[in-house]
Amino acid sequence: MKAMIFAAGLGTRLKPLTDHTPKALVPVAGKPMLEHVINKLKSAGFDEMVINVHHFAEQIIDFLKANDNFGIKIWISDETDKLLDTGGGIKKAAPYFNEPFLVHNVDILSNIDLKALYDSHLTNGNDATLLVSPRKTVRYLLFNEINRLCGWVNKETLQTKPEGFVYQPTQQKEYAFGGIHVISPALFNYMGDEWTGKFSIMDFYLQTCGQAQIVGYAKEDLQLIDIGKPETLAKAEEFLKEI
Repeated sequence: MKAMIFAAGLGTRLKPLTDHTPKALVPVAGKPMLEHVINKLKSAGFDEMVINVHHFAEQIIDFLKANDNFGIKIWISDETDKLLDTGGGIKKAAPYFNEPFLVHNVDILSNIDLKALYDSHLTNGNDATLLVSPRKTVRYLLFNEINRLCGWVNKETLQTKPEGFVYQPTQQKEYAFGGIHVISPALFNYMGDEWTGKFSIMDFYLQTCGQAQIVGYAKEDLQLIDIGKPETLAKAEEFLKEI
């Protein structure tokens, strides 16, 4: 099984820890974030991975070499010339994927069964399957009665996406995105010339959800932490002990 890890981010929210170190190598409980994610994917049966790099890219490449790629096949998607954001990063890595693949943010720790998520995607034949939960937030993805993505809303400003979308809270299910999703190569058929260079995968999902089958995989009991700021590192260590 194949996966992609987003490790190219600048880690701005983690400054000053990322002034001389890529976010992916910031340690949590004695191990870099990247190692935690690789091990979780590996234990779930993923044995081929693409990792995109940009910020202090050589440090990540050297780390992987020093650990013999953790005994699996790892390819580097080099974004050192230009950071492509999530959507652009996935499109650049498209040649590596001739089968469904799981995408995982490097700064996400969770108790999700990644194999179960992947198998659900295969069973249902989706173009994309997004891990979501009822976690309290300001910005929600919205799904219809069959859990198909239909829009997005900012609950504070009531801004919605895509353009012309009508927010109907009594008819739409509100979920927070978990930073983990599974994509089938068929999704690339929707990435025409207008989707080139740097772009957000979430913007792409919201613009194409009327045509592509983009579905939510809702886990009511999901435990997840986003290691976005230095103060969350201590919480992340405790989180790892709990799960």
